[in-house]
Amino acid sequence: MARSNASRINRALGITLGAVLILAIGVYGPATLVGPLPSTKAVIDDASDILPTLGAPTVSQNGASAISTADGSILASGGDAAPVPLGGVTKVITALVVLDAKPIEAGKPGPSIVVTDEDYAGYVKYISESARSISLIAGETWSEQQYLQSMLLGSSNTHADALARWAFGSVDSYVVAANAWLAKNGYAGTTVVDATGLAEGSQGTASELAALSARAFADPVLADIMSQDSVVVAGNRKVDNVAAYRGDDGITGLSRSFTDSAGLCFLFRLTVGTGKDAVPLYGAFLREPDYESLDGDLSTLISTAAATLTQTVLVSEGERVVTYTTPWGDEAHGVAVATRSQLIWLTTPVKKTITVDPVTTGAKGTRVGQVTFTTPTGDVTVLLELDRRIADPGPIWRMTHPAPVIDAFIESRTDK
Repeated sequence: MARSNASRINRALGITLGAVLILAIGVYGPATLVGPLPSTKAVIDDASDILPTLGAPTVSQNGASAISTADGSILASGGDAAPVPLGGVTKVITALVVLDAKPIEAGKPGPSIVVTDEDYAGYVKYISESARSISLIAGETWSEQQYLQSMLLGSSNTHADALARWAFGSVDSYVVAANAWLAKNGYAGTTVVDATGLAEGSQGTASELAALSARAFADPVLADIMSQDSVVVAGNRKVDNVAAYRGDDGITGLSRSFTDSAGLCFLFRLTVGTGKDAVPLYGAFLREPDYESLDGDLSTLISTAAATLTQTVLVSEGERVVTYTTPWGDEAHGVAVATRSQLIWLTTPVKKTITVDPVTTGAKGTRVGQVTFTTPTGDVTVLLELDRRIADPGPIWRMTHPAPVIDAFIESRTDK
């Protein structure tokens, strides 16, 4: 009887152990053979920024000066950093503010404007004061484009006031709108009290005016106007470009003026190089004492701009950016899919931001992330891809490495 009971107990234990073994095999097998694999380890090869080499062009130490790139980033500044009187440079602000309120298309006349008695009275006043003005007569019809051409190419004070009155109802209302526009667009150090710049209270910093110069040349309406040597406006009046200066040296003037309070002021674009290698700089030289000083400072800028402009390689095709190492001993790299370089003035480090995608297995050429460079001319992004295949390790590795495989299996179920 005792032997029969022992036999029954042994049989029950065998059935239980068999069931446990079958259950274990049923779970362990699928978990290891067809379950998810642990992720590979990703290590960034080089996350350091690209450091400057030659530096910035040399700017004037007379008065106040600055140069910027197309995005308004200041490359260099010199002289007085505080706000200084702007003189005729103020008219560039007038143009930008009016175009923001009354936009037109490049090369198109835009709305018609009838000259008022107040406009004509302003002309008579400015002529009596020997201030620059293009003639107009009450009752004439001009276009917005012609007003802008007269104000910018001819530096007409009459048309600056008339344009402000037409767009905003009065010069005072324009001044309120202009200062709000300046503050909104990041020119906190620049304020205006008039539309012409003849008032000493219209002031700004060279750095902000250099950035504003870049903004003006980026406007297709203003760029089109300033590309003209002369134009013919209402009444068959010829308006010459008085902002033009040293064009043979790659300079396109935006505003060139002189007042007792502001001195000699020049806003401009300097194009360095030719063809596909041409790169623009945007400058503001304010309070220059005379043309001899301005010429010397421009010549120094031109020569040093050419000498410091460099072809900076950001990344080369096939360059390793990230290394992937698998738990089963394979290694592959995330490499750049293309070469990217820029012809730039590099004065501050170029920040490198690397984004890496999680990888377990993948074919050669699989996209695995990207690298982004923050440059003076904007962000440059290059995709990354695997330079070789990361393959499944196979059943033997899976069965003999239960811990990482089971962990990956459990993690995949937890994520759901």
